[in-house]
Amino acid sequence: MAVSKDLIAASAGPLVLSILSQGENYGYAIIKRVRELSGGKMQWTDGMLYPVLHRLEKQGLIKSQERISETGRKRRYYRIENKGTTVLKEQRNQWMLVYSTLKKLWETKPCLT
Repeated sequence: MAVSKDLIAASAGPLVLSILSQGENYGYAIIKRVRELSGGKMQWTDGMLYPVLHRLEKQGLIKSQERISETGRKRRYYRIENKGTTVLKEQRNQWMLVYSTLKKLWETKPCLT
């Protein structure tokens, strides 16, 4: 089952902020983490992730820093800022409301399968 582009776009910010709330990370590792968490059903690409990272950084929700990794490669590491943590809490509450509302609807009167 493929996840629609609209749903991927809507969830990208909260997913990135949630991953970064667990510790700083770099782009490819974020892509791998999303794939891992979704059981391989969400396949993000660089072209999808980096605009999200740039938007979140421009909004002051995350900060990036270029460093040399343990392997000697230059990488840009991202970390969540205090403002990002506040926004993530708000987004989490909103997503939980949407989820619980849909769950109630689908449990009381199942959709066509």
